Amino acid sequence: MSLFWLFLIILAIALVGYVLGRARALSSAGGERSALHSLPSYYGANVAMKAAVPAFLLLVIWLLAQPFYVNSEVSGLIPDTEIAEGSSRDLVLAEVRRAARGLENAVRSGAMTEEFASNARADISDVTTRLKEAGQIVTSEISQPILIAAQRYRSLSSIGNFYMSIAVILIAIGGALWGLRETKAEFRARNTVELGMRAILVGAASIAILTTIGIVLSLVFNTAEFFRIYPASDFFFGLTWAPSFSGRGGTSELGIIPLLWGTFYISFVALAVAVPIGLFAAIYLAEYASSRVRSTAKPLLEILAGIPTIVYGLFALLTVGPLLVSVFGDNGIGIMKAGTSVMTAGLVMGVMLIPFVSSLSDDIINAVPQAMRDGSYGLGATKSETVKQVILPAALPGIVGAVLLAASRAIGETMIVVLGAGAAARLSLNPFEAMTTVTAKIVSQLTGDADFASPVALVAFALGMTLFVVTLGLNIVALYIVRKYREQYD
Repeated sequence: MSLFWLFLIILAIALVGYVLGRARALSSAGGERSALHSLPSYYGANVAMKAAVPAFLLLVIWLLAQPFYVNSEVSGLIPDTEIAEGSSRDLVLAEVRRAARGLENAVRSGAMTEEFASNARADISDVTTRLKEAGQIVTSEISQPILIAAQRYRSLSSIGNFYMSIAVILIAIGGALWGLRETKAEFRARNTVELGMRAILVGAASIAILTTIGIVLSLVFNTAEFFRIYPASDFFFGLTWAPSFSGRGGTSELGIIPLLWGTFYISFVALAVAVPIGLFAAIYLAEYASSRVRSTAKPLLEILAGIPTIVYGLFALLTVGPLLVSVFGDNGIGIMKAGTSVMTAGLVMGVMLIPFVSSLSDDIINAVPQAMRDGSYGLGATKSETVKQVILPAALPGIVGAVLLAASRAIGETMIVVLGAGAAARLSLNPFEAMTTVTAKIVSQLTGDADFASPVALVAFALGMTLFVVTLGLNIVALYIVRKYREQYD
């Protein structure tokens, strides 16, 4: 049974439970609502909640636990001889899962029968040919142990899904019956429902934390798997980025330093454009502009934040790049060879970041107490002196936060870099040469049919983990600065 239909069945049981619970409550009170402790809807909601919540919890737990169990069972069927040098057991398991999906899809499409797909003695070349004809496999040929493991994986997954459907439906029915048994006139249904809703809200609030933990763990595990295949020292200290994967391994130079250099170089150019313009715009709008000008200029400035990044990338590729070439190219100064460069991507990204700096800085400057301005004016300071010596120092923690947000946005930007900066991983001080960033290479490594357990994809997780650590370090430094100055002005 598919998850979609299982989901609908649970909702149907909950809906029927709601109707029956409401009717049973009214029946127990002789049809008089005043005899009930709670409103009839609370009794129905109690039955529906006890039918749906435990069933969905079991469904989620089962879906999370089943892959671990199946992988552990199938892993024992794979002999060490199937693990090539430079590969890993997880990579072979990925081939097993791909073959199992291929067998399942081939059976569903009619390319092979159930008996043939389950036959452990089937001819390997025949299986491979049928899978290729059905378009279900990308490797050239599977071995006999891989086929046996794939058949076992498919069998265990099918059995697990069957028992999961039965267990979830039984739990939903049992929960509904439990709720109906509780439904009496004196039952405190409102208290139970409100307590349950509170638990649901706490769970919803915890999703962000659990998601963050899940993201970090996925990065950590996949990065560790990559470093079992590729030396960490070569990755962190290598000066050349030249991936060249073949089969399960390959001779590649995967030094991250050129990518980090391109990331920071482009981000620096972008912040050099966005921070002065955005901060000056915020000061003008907050301290000098009239209310009429402010009400018009600020929304127009914030429109920049709503433009899709792909549009900025096209603007960099078609407008800014050729414009820079006309000035710094062979017809001009002669230091720029093509339209894709650090300067092209940095300028356009800086324009994109202006509203991040200006809007947040404007709100922060307006939050500075008016008493501080009045005190400065009372001591004879001019408006510019008040801005420079009173308002900006008081608003500095928030401004640092705005700059940090812009920096994080710049480091994580992809489309502008792909279209405006090029794809060359190099170490150079010339801002008019093409370079690339970590995010752009993550996209390139994960584009295509590569399995997530292959080195081609695992290197992307190592890049993502490195970028995560760098961004976390920037956050810690910014938090230290914010707290230091906030203690002086609170």
